[in-house]
Amino acid sequence: MCGIAGRIADRPLETDRLNAALAKMANRGPDGTGHHAGTRVDGRAYDLLHSRLSIIDLNERSDQPFRRDGLTLIYNGEIYNYRELRSELLGRGHHFRTEGDTEVLLIAWKEWGTGALDRLVGMFAFAILDDATGAITIARDRFGEKPLYLWMNAGEDNAFLFASEIKVLAAMAGAAPAPDLDQLRRYLVNGYKGLMRANRTFFVGVQELPAAHYLELVPGREAGTPVRYWQLGYSPVEMTAQEASTRVEAALTTAMERTLRADVPVAVRLSGGIDSNVIAGISHHRLHADITCFSIVEDDWRYDESAMIKKGLAALGVENHQIRIPEDGFLDRLSDMIAYFDGPPLTISYYLHYLVSQAIHDHGFRLSLGGTGADEVFSGYYDHYLFWLAEMKDAADFDDLVSDWRRTYGQFVRNPFLQSPMAFIETPNARDHIFLGADRFSRYLTEPFDEPHREAAFTPAILRNRMMNELAVETVPVMLHDDDLASMRWSVENRAPYLDRDLVECVSRIPTRHLIADGLPKALLRKAGKGIAPDVIMSNPRKQGINAPVTSMIDFTNPDVRDRLLADGAFFDLVDRSRFEELIGSDVSLNSESKFLFSLLATRLFLDQLAAQSGG
Repeated sequence: MCGIAGRIADRPLETDRLNAALAKMANRGPDGTGHHAGTRVDGRAYDLLHSRLSIIDLNERSDQPFRRDGLTLIYNGEIYNYRELRSELLGRGHHFRTEGDTEVLLIAWKEWGTGALDRLVGMFAFAILDDATGAITIARDRFGEKPLYLWMNAGEDNAFLFASEIKVLAAMAGAAPAPDLDQLRRYLVNGYKGLMRANRTFFVGVQELPAAHYLELVPGREAGTPVRYWQLGYSPVEMTAQEASTRVEAALTTAMERTLRADVPVAVRLSGGIDSNVIAGISHHRLHADITCFSIVEDDWRYDESAMIKKGLAALGVENHQIRIPEDGFLDRLSDMIAYFDGPPLTISYYLHYLVSQAIHDHGFRLSLGGTGADEVFSGYYDHYLFWLAEMKDAADFDDLVSDWRRTYGQFVRNPFLQSPMAFIETPNARDHIFLGADRFSRYLTEPFDEPHREAAFTPAILRNRMMNELAVETVPVMLHDDDLASMRWSVENRAPYLDRDLVECVSRIPTRHLIADGLPKALLRKAGKGIAPDVIMSNPRKQGINAPVTSMIDFTNPDVRDRLLADGAFFDLVDRSRFEELIGSDVSLNSESKFLFSLLATRLFLDQLAAQSGG
């Protein structure tokens, strides 16, 4: 895990801007920095910047920019299958002078060019300069685990900029991009699921390179079109439930073995749910990895997972550190997050992730594993079960399947629309539940915002299409964005084993009917965890998620808090003051209201920070 940045402009990067950019990259790479600069055949200057967080091959021989055989690489991430690629490349006559994945990536590029992308299993964002042509190719992993932001025609230098974080773009440009107020309205009204379409950010002119794409920056035409190199599809292969289970267990074990490859100790973010307990169980029991668990503990009974966490730890027998949510300092801590995130955290859960990452860092770890993507890969959301029933409507045992739902997942659904097992049979195109409360939240704005949900068409299979939307444009990109920033604020690398390419493609070939069994979603993951995680967790029908009410973090009756939140500012150009004041003085009991209030607070602090930076 590292930080990267690059610039192509009419003149070289000034020393003060270079130093400012490298300083902004320090959290992503506290173990060293590097810089490579030159001039291309079209006369344009280029700069490649790198900061290193050492995880694999800790020796300085793997420092970057890494130069060899006419290629220069700056790279953020991990290539999990680097050992297998290294063996293949040795067989093709290549040699290596390091033991890590950086050199393997460069030699793979030398051997296969852009064809190497199809062979890489891991998380990555990188740039490779070809000295012979002056071309710089930038690329991003399949799901967007590693960020890569672009700012074209930036500043007075007419620069093309890219970086792991937006603050680094601003440092290289010598100026900050303007905030995108429409994106803030979208965030407040529709929540996080509409934010990542079109690779938007909270700043005008700044975009993300799309996941699973590369972009060639050829002398004479920097602003090319990103090229997609991978697309997940649904291509079921007929198999029995046992065959499906066997395939998933093998793919998951391989994914875990690769994800655990590191030259530093490993932390696991353990909750009371299935996803993290399977990760911990496979790591410790099956692969015999030495892991340490970190868990967040919430006192509110609605979100308290301590009993299940205790059962998981009893089965593991590993060291555990528990973090209680602090009762003071919330606004200052959230302000720190926003400054590092270059915008509001996209969900309240990542405030908790930030706290856990701080604890992981404070205990000397720099690598953690989490369960991101499990619900989207294995089908774990409440609406997934109803989409599945819609696909099963012609099954001979359909009535039994509905009865299974009623006695398990159906007991815990609070959304009125999703309380009917026939919801997507009667109205297959209904998606209003996704932007739950949007009409109500829009009324808090000074200018109403209305943007209906749009679902991309990946496959005619209704459940798989929903899951692919979540993987590609709705939930997973958001979680990965905040996963990365919440951990990198504390110089911790976050890894997501469930987003292993081979594992995801394995599940995409399994017929949908096998995703749910005996009234329980994520059936394939539950079966994979049987015997390595407690049965009481594996058979729990209630969906567990890391969450907490905002009211447990801040006292809105505190006069200093109220004065800070109700002070004049740009926030009230966006949000109606009287409605906001009424909300913070009310009993916020609904989970959707708590999430909305968190977003309001984050937006308030974000706009305050921008005003302070501009001297306003």
